[in-house]
Amino acid sequence: MTSTSPTGASRMRQRTRHRAREAAVQMLYQWEVGQCDIDEVRRTFWDANLPGAESASEAVRTFADQLVRETVANLDKIDPLIAETAEHWRPSRMAALDRLILRLAIGEFLHGETPRNVVINEALELAKTFSGDDSAKFINGILDAVKKKLG
Repeated sequence: MTSTSPTGASRMRQRTRHRAREAAVQMLYQWEVGQCDIDEVRRTFWDANLPGAESASEAVRTFADQLVRETVANLDKIDPLIAETAEHWRPSRMAALDRLILRLAIGEFLHGETPRNVVINEALELAKTFSGDDSAKFINGILDAVKKKLG
């Protein structure tokens, strides 16, 4: 009989990836709202004395950087998916954090390394952390529809 509960190593990996996703959202926010160069954001983010940044492991930093690079590199694919899925909501009219969480999650969908249900659950946790329950519901609906479109 096998256990379905995650092992210690698996839980550590989940925490690492969750922290990386939090950092990625923060970097994307700095990039978009601050109208900063994404390469500059990636270079300076960890030195900005943000809460938790000083203790971020190399694994967190590497995964966050990968997520940010892939998200920004694929905006030409991501934003149209959001626009065609979110009826009557252009990405530019969405709350910035909702849009960034959607972009991050869809970018991760396109990369294909993480199971899509895990990506959706992580996006919902990010929405609850950075936005609110209404945002989580909105993001869940959009991501579920995009997941179905991508097959």
